[in-house]
Amino acid sequence: MLRDLFFVILVCAPFLNAEATMSSFGVHPKAGVSLSRSSLFTNIDPVINGVSSDRSEHVYFATYTANTPPRNGYSGGMATMDVYSFPNRRSGDRIATVMWISNDDINIIEAGWLVEPSRYGDSKSHFFVAWTAGGFGGKPAGCFDLDCNGFVPVNGAPITPGDTLELVNGQAKISFKIFKNRDDGDWWLHFGQDVNNLHPVGFWPKSLFNKMENHANIITWGGHTRCDGVNPSPPMGNGQWPGKNSASIQNIQFVDTDGRGYAVPAWALKVDSGNKKCYQASPFINSMFYYGGPGGCTN
Repeated sequence: MLRDLFFVILVCAPFLNAEATMSSFGVHPKAGVSLSRSSLFTNIDPVINGVSSDRSEHVYFATYTANTPPRNGYSGGMATMDVYSFPNRRSGDRIATVMWISNDDINIIEAGWLVEPSRYGDSKSHFFVAWTAGGFGGKPAGCFDLDCNGFVPVNGAPITPGDTLELVNGQAKISFKIFKNRDDGDWWLHFGQDVNNLHPVGFWPKSLFNKMENHANIITWGGHTRCDGVNPSPPMGNGQWPGKNSASIQNIQFVDTDGRGYAVPAWALKVDSGNKKCYQASPFINSMFYYGGPGGCTN
């Protein structure tokens, strides 16, 4: 059964910082710092989330998922995402576009852009990362951005998780990839303005995970929204139905352990939309798809 879960962040073992110093990049001074935000962590993976047990929240999505991995599993993925602004959103609203990589929905890595006033204190679009190694309420729970020890940022990165994205006329594009590096075995995040100009942001040490230390078996790209109670759901993408004027996710590729991208065949992907009355996704063509919708769902 799909459900939305809340659980308290458990601070990961201190040895993660020691391992991080082995990277060829200098560790960002914020690595491992506990921030002042609430320690309440919501697992935002829309594939395994739905209506909360007390029906106080509703979660929606429009995604493409690759879940038929080769024998050696998936080692990473990449994408270019359109980013939009949504001023004056209600507390409790969440609008996100995400790529997440997981193994059996237990070990999960996520990155993308996010509008969530209750998290960031504004309605701006932020670049975010998240992870969990515990799946449905297990341990360690994981966290967003740099809220706990886990994701290790590096010096000289083009962006820091949680940063506000700079939009021009209410929109922008971001590109990033996540892949398991052949050299150190860690899951690395690279970011840039296009897929040909990506730079290291940081990494999730392989020691965080008990299911994904060697490979992943699910990669998903798509949009995600959440709303509280009886409030209508917010728009997804840019609020337009899928088409040439809507939001898109482009340059969708698998990534090998050397960080090189390669094509995702359409037959390897499954499309899914939680409520087609409010959100949809277009056919997957030329390594991209359109997605989104006006929202307004209340169940």
